[in-house]
Order: sequence, then C-alpha cells, then structure tokens
Amino acid sequence: MSLLKNVGTIGGLTMVSRVFGFVRDMLLARVLGAGGVADAWQLAFQLPNIFRRLFAEGAFASAFVPLFNRRIAGQDDDIGEARRFAEEVLAFLIPVLIVFGALALIAMPWIAGLFANEGIESDPSLMDLAVLMARVAFPYLAFMSLATLFAAVLNSLSRFAAAAAAPILLNICMIAALILGMSLGEGIDARRMTGFYLSIAVTISGLLQLLWLWWFAHRAGFRMKLRRPRVTSGVKELGLLILPAVFGAGVYQISRFIDLFFISTLPDGAYSFLAYADRLNQLPLGIIGIALGTAILPSLSRHIATDDSDAAQRLQSNAIELSMLLTVPAAIALFVTGSAFTQAFYTGGAFTLADAMNTGAVVSALVVGLPAYVLIKVLVPNFFARKDTRTPVFTAGTSLILNVALNFVLVPRLGVVGLALAGSAAAWTNAALLYIILRRKNYFHMTARVVGRLARIIIAATLMGAALWFAMPFGAGLYAGDALERIGTILALVALGAVVYFSLAAALGVVNRETLERLTKRQA
Repeated sequence: MSLLKNVGTIGGLTMVSRVFGFVRDMLLARVLGAGGVADAWQLAFQLPNIFRRLFAEGAFASAFVPLFNRRIAGQDDDIGEARRFAEEVLAFLIPVLIVFGALALIAMPWIAGLFANEGIESDPSLMDLAVLMARVAFPYLAFMSLATLFAAVLNSLSRFAAAAAAPILLNICMIAALILGMSLGEGIDARRMTGFYLSIAVTISGLLQLLWLWWFAHRAGFRMKLRRPRVTSGVKELGLLILPAVFGAGVYQISRFIDLFFISTLPDGAYSFLAYADRLNQLPLGIIGIALGTAILPSLSRHIATDDSDAAQRLQSNAIELSMLLTVPAAIALFVTGSAFTQAFYTGGAFTLADAMNTGAVVSALVVGLPAYVLIKVLVPNFFARKDTRTPVFTAGTSLILNVALNFVLVPRLGVVGLALAGSAAAWTNAALLYIILRRKNYFHMTARVVGRLARIIIAATLMGAALWFAMPFGAGLYAGDALERIGTILALVALGAVVYFSLAAALGVVNRETLERLTKRQA
C-alpha cells in the first residue's frame, strides 16, 4: 500500500474523530465554560490521557512495533513467533496495569493536588470533585494500554483503519455525557454532575475501544490466548526499549506534565484556554504527524531489517515532504486566523468572547511549533526502527531543559501564551537535533531536491498567510455571530487559504504529477 494511501486512511479517520472532538469541545465550552468546574474537569481528564499518550501510544507502540515486525519479516504467512511475542507481552502487561492503576487511585489526591491551580485549590469541594473525576476516569488508561497492543498488531499487519477509527468512540461517549448533562439545566450543581458523567464516559469509552480493536484483530486472524505472566527474553527486550522510549517518543506528553505544573501557578481559566487551543493544534498534528509516524514505522522496520537503506531513505524523504506540504500551511493559517476559529467554535453559553480571544492567542503560540511536532513524529521512527532508543532520549532531554528554562522566563510575563511559546521553541530544538544526528549517523539526509521543495512550500504558505491576514478584518463581528455567519466566515477563510496555497504550490512545482506518483507508489 502507498504512503499516501496509508496516511489517507489513518488521517481521514483521524479527521472524523477530530470533528467529533470539536463537537465535544464546543459542548464543553458552552456547558462548563472556562475556570471552576471546567478547569477541574480538564485536570481530571489530563491525568489518565497524558499517561495514555506517553506510555501507551508513545513508548509502548514505538518499542513494540519494531520487535513485532522483526518477528514477521521473512516469515511469509507464518506469524506464529510474532503471535507468541504479543501473547507474552499481553500476559505481562495486564498485572502491571492493575498494580499501577491501584497505586494511582490511592495517590490521586496528592497527584491532583500537585497540578491543581489556585482556583481549584482555593475551593475544597472543587478539589474533591477533581479527585473523584480523576479516579473514575483513570481506568481508561488500563483499557487503552491494552487496546494499544491490538492497535500495534493491526498497524503492523497494514490494517490501519480500525485503530484510526477507535478514538471516535471516546468522543461519542463524551458527547452523550454532555447531552445528558445539558438536560440537568444550568447552575453549579448541574455542572458538577456533568463533570462526573464525563468521567464515567471516558472509562466506558476505553473499554469500548479495547473491545473494538480486539474484534478487528480477531477478524484479521490474529487470535491471542491469555498466558501466565512470565518475564521472557522478548518481554525483557521490550522493557529495555520502553524505558527510554517513554522519554524519546513522549517528549510532547512530558512537556504537557511540565505545562500542568506551570499552569497551576496561573489564574483561573488557564487549564481551559490551553485545552481548547490544543484541540485546534491537535487537528493537523493528529491527521498528519501521528498518521505519518504510524504509517512509516512498520515499513521502516522492514526495510532496515532487510538492510534496504535506499528504500528507507526514500520512504523517510517522502514522509517529510508530505508532512510539510500539509503542516506548514496549516500552522501559518492557524497562526493568523486562530482567534476567528476560537470565536466561531467556542463562544456561547458559559464561554465568553473574552475567553475565546484568550484561547485564540494560545492557538497562535502553539502552532508556531506545529511543524516541529510533526517532524518529531516523522523522524523518531527512524531511530526506533533500528532499536535506537537512546538518541531520542538525548534530544528530548535537551529540549525539555530548554522548555523548563523558557517557562520560568515567559510564563510570569505572558501567562499561558508564554507556556505555549516555550513548548514550541523546545519542539524545534528537538526536531533539529534529531535530524542532525540522523545525518551524522548516515541514517538519513535531505537531498537538495527535498530542501528545494520545502523552501517552495514555505514560500507558498507564507503568501497564503499574508492573504488571510488581509482578509481577517472583513469578518470582524461575524466570527461570533449567529450560526450562518460563523459557518460562512470560517468556510470563506478556509476556501481562501486553500485556493491561494494550492494555486501557488502548483505554480511553484510543489504539487504536480511527479509528486503524486511518488507518494502513491506502493511501499513494501
């Protein structure tokens, strides 16, 4: 299957999930607003969700997929060794998750208190609610960690659709909880009960996603049996890779933990502004970055296992070019029009226009680092495919040190916007170090052709950004108007950006028949 088709499958279904996510956050903004119960809910939801992204989607998948693919490579249709390895990992993972989950539930008052901001800490009943919601939602981590195992197996078998579609279930469950909460009416008690419903919905969604992926793995003929937990050689090898992978592949999520600490020093509403802004940032990151990283890791692992360095170089180049072709214009467009999107999507109910403008400022700061976050997702698989987990640890550690240092400088001056800018600067540092080391180790280098195409992408996207900047004032007053005004102005901005960018990209030779043929060529 071609790189473009793989990314299209994953990215398309991810887009559906993100659309449901937008609906979810629009309801969240209107029902819970910003600050108070909304901040308590964001804190409760972030704890299991960050652990999920860090350990399950980040470290576990990055370490498991190369080992699993190595056991598949050269075995034709015989996947018996790979199946045994997956069963051994599953048997060991279940008791680990039970113990970790139990300890987290016991320690939740301390964990939540560590990251609670002034608004939550000053209200004991709100703090109790945050702890309760976090405890109810935390089993989501265990369910999703097991689900990630089945997702990794399906992705390694080039069956990407089921795993890409699974997050839709989370958003559907949360939307149902919000609709139920809306039936309770307005007032603080209704908001608190809605938050509790949301925490239940999160855990239920984790169980549903696990059952969903288990079923598709079963349909694909990959039936696993429960074994007695044992520390086999394969489990040991996976464990040795996961520990540094937590740091290397999960730098974004570790940065989010650091963000939680600094947000705890900011006024009421900061949690909500960052969460709603990150929804816009996560749209291109999920559709492009995560989709590409997921799609290329199995193929890179196979190319490297068979010493086909030319194919690995070609695949990595195509992934970088495709990622920047889509990410750079998305970042520039959101930087210019972020406030328009936050007004259109979130203003209403308990979420004021001032809240939307604050969120828009955070969006602009976050997307400064968007291309870098996507590049990290695309470059890190090159190391993990070679079982090199130490190098990403070094680059991630360097970027995190910079992130913390910049937070101390920027957060007191710029608040949550400074926190977003610090993360963006750290992401660019990480991406640059990853590429420099890949080049020095002769794992990958960008050719003059790729550099030239990237330069033309930047030119086209910059000119598009200028067009959007001139167009923005014409929609003033309409972005937060009635439904038709919001839809019309946002669609107009999107259409203008798309027409200008792709016209310029075609004129500059970035998008042409040769590009499409290269990206649609079947990958091994």
